[in-house]
This record gives sequence, C-alpha cells and structure tokens, in this order.
Amino acid sequence: MIKSMTGYGTAQFENENCSVSVEIKSLNSKYLDANIKLPRIFMEKEIEVRNLLSEKLERGKIALIIDFSKKEDDTPRVEINDALFRKYYGDLERLADDVDAPKQELFKLAFQMPEVAVSKKDDGNAELWQNIRSAVIEAVGKCDEFRRHEGQTLAVKLTEYKDNIGALLEKVLTYEDERIETVKARISQNLTELKGRADVDQNRFEQELIYYIEKLDISEEKVRLRSHLDYLDQVLDAPKSNGKKIGFIGQEIGREINTIGSKANHSEIQRIVVQMKDELEKIKEQALNVL
Repeated sequence: MIKSMTGYGTAQFENENCSVSVEIKSLNSKYLDANIKLPRIFMEKEIEVRNLLSEKLERGKIALIIDFSKKEDDTPRVEINDALFRKYYGDLERLADDVDAPKQELFKLAFQMPEVAVSKKDDGNAELWQNIRSAVIEAVGKCDEFRRHEGQTLAVKLTEYKDNIGALLEKVLTYEDERIETVKARISQNLTELKGRADVDQNRFEQELIYYIEKLDISEEKVRLRSHLDYLDQVLDAPKSNGKKIGFIGQEIGREINTIGSKANHSEIQRIVVQMKDELEKIKEQALNVL
C-alpha cells in the first residue's frame, strides 16, 4: 500500500469562549518542509505541532494554518490588590501631610505603585490548547486518509506502467531469434565476398562469430529486468509506503533497458526500447509523489 504526498485535511472546534479552524495542505518534497501558522498566544507550541506532522505525515511540503478567534469576554483582565493599594495610599497621604503637599494626585500615584494592578493569569489557555491540539490531530488524520486514497490511484497507475514494460519485454523476445539469424546471415555474406580476395580461417571465423553474438546477447538483462519488475510489484503491495525505494528500482530498470537498447542491433527492438523508456519515465514521475 502506497501513499501520495498530496493531501488535504480540515477540522473545526467551537465553544462558548472561542472558535478554531485548522487547515492542512501537503505536496511532494524530499523532506519535511512545514510552514506552520499558529495564533500568537500559542507560538511556543510550534515544535510540538511540527513533531505531530513529522510523526504522522513523515515528509512533504506541508502548510498548516490555525485560524483562532476568541469570543467577546467581559471578564476584567486586571486584578487589584486592595490591601496593598490602601497601604500605599495611606503612606502617601501621611507624607503629604508631613510636607504640606497637595493630595489631588495621590490616588493615581498609589494605583501606579508596583503590584497594585496585576494582569490576570489566563488559566484557560492550557485547556484551550488541548482543544486546538485535538483539532490539529483530527486535520492531520484527514490529510493522511486523503493521502491513502490518492495512493490507491497512484498504485493503479504505477502497476499499469510496470505491466506495460513487462509486455514490451515479451515483444522483444519475438524478435530475438530473428535478430541473431540476421546478424549471422550478414556476417556470412560479408565472409563470402571476402573469400574471393583473401584466405579465411574457418575455425577462427566461427570463434569470432560466437564471440560477436555473445556480445549481443541480452539474456542476463532480460532476467534482471524481470526481477526488478517483480520487486517493484512487491514494494507497491508492501504495508509501508516507500517512494524513495520505488525511485531506486526505477533507476535499475532504466539501466537494463538502456543495455538492451545498446545491444539490440535491430530496428524493431530499438523502437520497443523507446516505448519502454517512455513507460519508465511515467513511473519516475509518479514516484516523486509517493511518500
């Protein structure tokens, strides 16, 4: 089972305090390339979110956007320390009496003294983050499922291209005997023409003919090519998706196809080799999008 690196997932969360929307898009990339946009109050959670993406989606060019908005809240965000304010005010009032100073600004001065007005600790942020985190996990799960679905489509295409190469290889076999006989006939004709002008050692000629034909033999390449195609089939059916391995197998398939082409010495086989290369390029192109 293979997965595509193309994916999409969303999730929403809403309660009486806030609303959250999470959106994830992913495309192919050799590594994890994550662009994460978090609400300002949760910027320190970026590493945690990145780890979630790495664990589930593994790699790809991923864009994650969290749209967060708090609903209207009339609760004061400042706490007043009454006792401390009264103490500051009383001390300032006594000092004003001692120096016969005006008291109009005492209230303002006392209110601005340290720790009189303290910002409230927002204890709800921890709980809120857990809700956001759950939404992120849900969106990641949907993106992963999208990738699985796309992977099924990719698997069908890759199998089709692989089978096409196998079918073309079978076509090569139909020309193989003809190719060797053609080579033998051409060399024998050249030898007949040469005999009229020079002495020819028949034994040496036969040895050279065997050597030349062996140089054109593609038996090993056919065996290796079939083996690579079978291995590709196994990788496509494996439990874990491995696009990089598919790419490596594609390189090995390409080597065997190129060698067959260089040894072909036959116009029809050369044409078939071009068709095989075309199918292989399709495999390589699709493999780039496999996780």
